[in-house]
Amino acid sequence: MPFHVEGLVAIVVFYLAILAVGIWAAWKTKNTGSEGDRSEAIIVGGRDIGLLVGGFTMTATWVGGGYINGTAEAVYVPGYGLAWAQAPIGYSLSLIVGGLFFAKPMRSKGYVTMLDPFQQLYGKRMGGLLFIPALMGEMFWAAAIFSALGATISVIIDININISVIISALIATMYTLVGGLYSVAYTDVVQLFCIFLGLWISVPFAMSHPAVTDIGLTAVHQVHQAPWLGSINSLDIYTWLDNFLLLTLGGIPWQAYFQRVLSSSSATYAQVLSFLAAFGCLVMALPAILIGAIGASTAWNETEYGLPDPMTKKEADMILPIVLQYLCPVYISFFGLGAVSAAVMSSADSSILSASSMFARNIYQLSFRQNASDREIVWVMRITVFLFGASATAMALLASSVYGLWYLSSDLVYIIIFPQLLCVLFIKGTNTYGAIAGYLFGLVLRITGGEPYLYLQPLIYYPGCYPDENNIYIQRFPFKTLAMLTSFFTNIIVSYLAKYLFESGTLPPKLDFLDAVVARYSREHMDKATLVKSDNIVLNELAPVNPRHSLTLSSTFTNKEAFNYVDSSPELSNTEDN
Repeated sequence: MPFHVEGLVAIVVFYLAILAVGIWAAWKTKNTGSEGDRSEAIIVGGRDIGLLVGGFTMTATWVGGGYINGTAEAVYVPGYGLAWAQAPIGYSLSLIVGGLFFAKPMRSKGYVTMLDPFQQLYGKRMGGLLFIPALMGEMFWAAAIFSALGATISVIIDININISVIISALIATMYTLVGGLYSVAYTDVVQLFCIFLGLWISVPFAMSHPAVTDIGLTAVHQVHQAPWLGSINSLDIYTWLDNFLLLTLGGIPWQAYFQRVLSSSSATYAQVLSFLAAFGCLVMALPAILIGAIGASTAWNETEYGLPDPMTKKEADMILPIVLQYLCPVYISFFGLGAVSAAVMSSADSSILSASSMFARNIYQLSFRQNASDREIVWVMRITVFLFGASATAMALLASSVYGLWYLSSDLVYIIIFPQLLCVLFIKGTNTYGAIAGYLFGLVLRITGGEPYLYLQPLIYYPGCYPDENNIYIQRFPFKTLAMLTSFFTNIIVSYLAKYLFESGTLPPKLDFLDAVVARYSREHMDKATLVKSDNIVLNELAPVNPRHSLTLSSTFTNKEAFNYVDSSPELSNTEDN
C-alpha cells in the first residue's frame, strides 16, 4: 500500500485543530474560579458547564473509537448483525438510568469525584480498594482505543502503527495536562462534530459504489453473507441479556460519566445532560450501523480489496476504515479517517483525566496528604495525567490482549462498583464490613467464571457452558449479573449482621477494628438518609454547590451551602471538630 501524503496532511490538520481548541480552553480555565479552587476547576470545570458544551462532552464519554468501530463490526460480522450491536441501545439506556436515579443525588451533595461518597461512608481504605477497578477500567479502555487507532490509520495511509499511536496519545495528553476538564469538554465539541460530519459524508459515497448491493435487500436476505439484521439464537439469549445489563447498568459507575454530572451547574442540568447524551449516542451510532451494513452488502471481489473478504482475513474489527478506504473516493476516505481519529481522542482524554482526578483527590489528598495545598494537588494531577497517558500508550503498543483486559476490568466495574454505588446512595445502614465482603465475593465469582479473551479457563462451570476452538469454556449462563447481585446482597447482609453483632454486645467493641459500627457518631455516618431528611439541611439543586475545603476527611465532603446553621448546632460542630 502506498504512502498517502494527502492522508497524512488531513490527519495533521484535524489534530492541530483539536490541539488549538484544547490550548484555548486551557487558557480560559485559568481565568475561572479562585486561586484556591484551581484543582476543582480542573476536575469539574468550576461547575459551570452549560447545556450545549455539557451535552457534547457527555455524549463523547461513550461515543469514541471503540463505540464507532465496534458498532460497525457487530453489524458486519455474519451470524451477529444488528441484533448483537448492543452498545447504542445499552449505553443510551445507561445514560437515561443514570440521569433518572444517580445524577441528582451525586450532584446535589457537591461531590468532586465518583469515589467521594464511598470514602465518606466507608472510609479511605475502602475508597482505595474501589479505586483499583475504576482505574483499571479507565486505563485499559484508553489503551484499547489507542491500539485501535493505530490499526485504523495504518489501513488508510500505511504509516507505522507505533508512530501514529504515540503522536495521538501525546496530543490528547498535552491538552488534558494543561486544561483539565475544560480542554476535554471543548475538544469534545470539535471531535463530535468531526465524527458526525465525516461519517455522514462517507455513507452516500460508500452506498453508491457499484459493488454494494441494496442494504434493504441484504438486511433480510442472504446475498454475500448472512442478513446483517442478525438474530439471537435461543441458546444465547441469556448471554445477550447478561451483556446488555452489563452495558446498561455497568455503564453508570464510571468517573468519566460522573465527572460530567458533577461539572454541571445544577442537579437538574446534570439530569438533562444525561438525557441529551442518551439521544446523542443513538444519533451518532446511525452512520456506524450503516457502514457495517454496507460492508455486509459488498462483493469484495469487485473492489480493490479483493478476496478473501475482511471476515476471512480476520479484519472484521477494521470494517469501518476498510469501507472508507475501498468504497469511497480518496479525499472522502481521508476526511472519514480524521473523523475516526477524532473519535478515539474524545474517549482517550476523558479516561486519562478521570483516572488522574480520582488518584489526586481520593488517594493522594484524602488518604495520604489531607493538608496538601491546592497547588500541590494541581501538580499531582498534571504528573499523573502524563504518567497514566504514557502507561495507556505503552499498553497499547506492547500488550497483545488489551481488549481482553478491558473486558475484564469493565466487568469488575459492573460487578463491584455498581452494587457498591447502589448501597452507598440508596441503602440505609450499610457499612465497611459489608462493602469489603461484597467486593471480595463479586471479585471471586467474576474471576472463577473465566475470560476467553485472556485465555482464562473457568473454575466454576455454569449450566450451558461449552468449549471454543481454543478449548476455553464459554459461559452461556448470566454469571456476571449473578456476581453483581451476589455482591449487592452480600454487602447488605454482612453490614446488618455486623451492626447487630456489635450493637447487641455479641461482639466486643474492640473488635470493630474498622470503626464502622461502634465508633463515635457511627449513626450519623451510617444513616445516609440524614443527608436528605434533616430539617436543618437545605439542598437547592438550582444553586451551585461547592464542597467545603477542610483538613479533615469527614468535612471534606461537607456542603457548606447546605449547612445554614453550623455555628448554632453543637452536635454538628462537635462532629466537624472530630
